[in-house]
Amino acid sequence: MEAIERLYFRYFPEKLLGEVLTKRWSDNAVPVFATILTISFFLLQNPNFFTLSSLTETSRQLSEFSLIVVAMGIVLLAGGLDLSVGSVFALANITALICIHILGWPVWATVATTLAVGGLCGAVNGFLIGYLRIRAFLTTLVTLIIIRSIVDIILLRYAVEISAVFPESDLWFFIGDGLVFGIPFSFLVAIVVIALWHVILTRARAGWHINAVGGSRRSAYNAGLKVKFTVFTTYVWSSLLTALAGVFFAARLGSAGSDTGAGLEIAALTAAVLGGNSLGGGRGSVIKSVLGAIVVLILTDSMVRVGISGGISSMILGIVLLAVVAIDVRWLKNRHKLLNKVYVSPAYFRLSELPETGAGSGSPYAINDRLKDVSLIGQGEIEGPEDVIFDRNDNLYCPNRHGDIVRFLAPNYKQWEIFAHIGGHPLGMAFDAAENLNVCIGGMGLYQVSPDHTVRKLTDETNRTLLSVIDDSRLKLADDLDIAPDGRIFFSEATIRYDMHDWATDALESRGNGRLICFDPRDRSTKTILRNLQFPNGVCMAGDGQSFFFAETWGCRISRYWFDGPRKGACEVTIPNLPGYPDNINRASDSCFWVALVGMRSPALDLAMRMPSLRKRMAKRVARDQWLFPNINTGCVLKFRPNGEIVESYWDLGGKNHPMVTSMREHKGHLYLGGLYNDRIGRLRLPDADPNWTSQVAYWGANK
Repeated sequence: MEAIERLYFRYFPEKLLGEVLTKRWSDNAVPVFATILTISFFLLQNPNFFTLSSLTETSRQLSEFSLIVVAMGIVLLAGGLDLSVGSVFALANITALICIHILGWPVWATVATTLAVGGLCGAVNGFLIGYLRIRAFLTTLVTLIIIRSIVDIILLRYAVEISAVFPESDLWFFIGDGLVFGIPFSFLVAIVVIALWHVILTRARAGWHINAVGGSRRSAYNAGLKVKFTVFTTYVWSSLLTALAGVFFAARLGSAGSDTGAGLEIAALTAAVLGGNSLGGGRGSVIKSVLGAIVVLILTDSMVRVGISGGISSMILGIVLLAVVAIDVRWLKNRHKLLNKVYVSPAYFRLSELPETGAGSGSPYAINDRLKDVSLIGQGEIEGPEDVIFDRNDNLYCPNRHGDIVRFLAPNYKQWEIFAHIGGHPLGMAFDAAENLNVCIGGMGLYQVSPDHTVRKLTDETNRTLLSVIDDSRLKLADDLDIAPDGRIFFSEATIRYDMHDWATDALESRGNGRLICFDPRDRSTKTILRNLQFPNGVCMAGDGQSFFFAETWGCRISRYWFDGPRKGACEVTIPNLPGYPDNINRASDSCFWVALVGMRSPALDLAMRMPSLRKRMAKRVARDQWLFPNINTGCVLKFRPNGEIVESYWDLGGKNHPMVTSMREHKGHLYLGGLYNDRIGRLRLPDADPNWTSQVAYWGANK
């Protein structure tokens, strides 16, 4: 059974499914499926449906309809609704025809006037809805009736004159029927406009504001956004895009009728919602609108070809709209339910037998109480000193959970000051040759603090994995680092799937979600060098200038990676089976290395690692505070030689001084201890250590 479970959780793509469902483009599953199904059905019914001449004419219609659907999508994204698009389209059409046919205006003036009329209609809607806060449904329904009435009045007066004149303008003809390399001009313009709006909604501040307002107007207002103005502009842009579609329609057909634009608001709303734009706002995109437009256009054209028109056609579109809304609501609800079930994807992992730790057993891991007499620095004055480090003047630095770097002043470390405020939660630290303090910030990336307290970002992204579903280019949890002699910074990112405070979920998965990354300050490039690591953590240069040690916390092992020299690119396990979960690694004065064990293994958790189905059920059915956790109530520090031999172990059995040890740093005969959840720094006298040794000198030599 264990072998079957191992194979199932290794090869069944549940993790892949969970990552797909996190992507915003997974909302497009329904419209994409509907597009493929619609096109396939009508292609089978009529193989000549997609002839070149048919595609050319359809693309002209699609350009007009897509602009209107995108207009509707923009309003929906901001949490609104525009039922007046059909009437605005008809008004734009009649305006353009009057200007070009009756008044004889040039094309540029005709287009400008038509867009101005459309913008005015949108401004009326936007003012009433955005500033006066009248219901969007009621407002646009009234303006639909009013604008339609205006169109009918104009038609009674000018319909005959419009039809009696044919404008002699090659440019006007080109706008309606012209081709550019065999592609309709109107279609190319629509593509450009749609592409620009895609960039605006996904990359520009205005688009972010529209998404924020649609997601939660109250939150957007509390964040300082101009909610009323944002809503106002969406209706203006909606009518402008609709008016542009009206220009293309007028240039293409050159006629006006009382049925122009009739029912267009239903078709546009159906297309927008079918494409995946939410009626509730805050969820949608230009691409979704275009997909919906394609489906609805093909559907309506096909109904005309088979003789279905008028009221029956509108009824079918209404039924489709109801069905799409129902499917959209159910899909959105069940998508998140499915995501919650499959995203946490435990892996099968079999640890070696737990090493002996019994007192008097002769094991190098034998428990003791050598940390019980640790003296304390800054007790109750700091929170979360995950790492500790010293400068050349013996000042002690540590981070806190408020995003600060705290400096305790030598020689007695009674006084302290805020050396720099960065934000996030600073973790691992290392000084470079120029005495800049380089810091890994959980959720932010790699930062640097100069001696004059200036903070600057070094990097917050790396190269994206080619076949990764989730975007792993952004750094999610950079946690420890060290610096090579040539200045390159090697640092670990514990997980690409979870945030810092979700480390327990990553422990539950115990799969290779982490990686090692190199930042080269010479060209400011960032590159991933090792992937698929189990919560990689401590990074420490080996001293040969060609390799470094790194820990894999959930893997309970320490490995060595060669980044230069004859073994460049090689990686081998140095300590394969630790009794706990390793964290930071640092140099010792006797050419050995210190490593902190952030928690201790237990037989129950070791067994659970071989039972991924148990851990999956635990994640679904058991409250998080009742999960199986690593035992982080007993601190431990180990010293090991470069060959992996354990030399010494330091335990705090009572858990009084350091219930969690995440780092340690040797400095002038003392060992200083840090802990992510502690409120103090520990100081332990090392009787056999070199009282003059400092890591700064060991790395960069004495002051010149």
